[in-house]
Amino acid sequence: MKTPEAARRPGFPLRLKPDTGMLSAGKNMADGGGFTSPKSLNGDRNKLQKPPLTGLGQDSHAIRARMVDKLAAQGLADPQVLAAMGLVERHRFVDTGLGNQAYEDTSLPIGLGQTISKPNVVARMLELLMRGQSGKLGRVLEIGTGCGYQAALLGQLATEVYSIERLRGLHDKARENLRPFRLPNVHLLFCDGMLGYAKGAPYAAIISAAGGESIPAAWVDQLAIGGRLVAPTQLAGGAQLLVVVDKTAQGVRQTVLEAVHFVPLKSGTN
Repeated sequence: MKTPEAARRPGFPLRLKPDTGMLSAGKNMADGGGFTSPKSLNGDRNKLQKPPLTGLGQDSHAIRARMVDKLAAQGLADPQVLAAMGLVERHRFVDTGLGNQAYEDTSLPIGLGQTISKPNVVARMLELLMRGQSGKLGRVLEIGTGCGYQAALLGQLATEVYSIERLRGLHDKARENLRPFRLPNVHLLFCDGMLGYAKGAPYAAIISAAGGESIPAAWVDQLAIGGRLVAPTQLAGGAQLLVVVDKTAQGVRQTVLEAVHFVPLKSGTN
């Protein structure tokens, strides 16, 4: 017999109702996928091995420092997130012609109809994932590797990162972008992100860089008890809101936050 508390818990996948912003049960539409893991991401687990500076030259450090100052002025306060944002060189993850815009608070195209998110949005989601804890996160699942920038940041914040990309072209690009940094705790997967990656579960945290009409049940299933999921979720009209899901021994608790704009979550690989 269900307790009153259990009866109030939402089913999964979660779906945002367009008229209320609340969450309700929806249908999962996930397909299968393949898996690859580059052997070249090796090196010192505790250090970010930076390649020689190119593009922005030695000014890159000062520009990143100014970006971090702006993020702090906007209210972002997690010291680990700010340190990671100051360390990882964003201009290495965008096309050379866009290098001068790399540290502006704007999203930029990375090919195949995808974008690298604004620094403010990336930092905000990572701060939500960290929850103010002083140490590193445990194992993290990232949905949507893109160009690899957020995976590099997660590599500084978590002990282990599994990052999924469904587009072969971007998976290969991220692998090339990340190879010089030698992050042994970052594993790149080419497969359907809507299915998550059960072999690496349970995850202390899951973060998505794409928004669908619902949060796939597989993600919540693969989240550890005590874990947190941060993802955009789409309304019927196309607008997106940021959703935080906390998984406890008693069930799940979701919090709907501010409006965001991400590329749509899709199933399958291409």
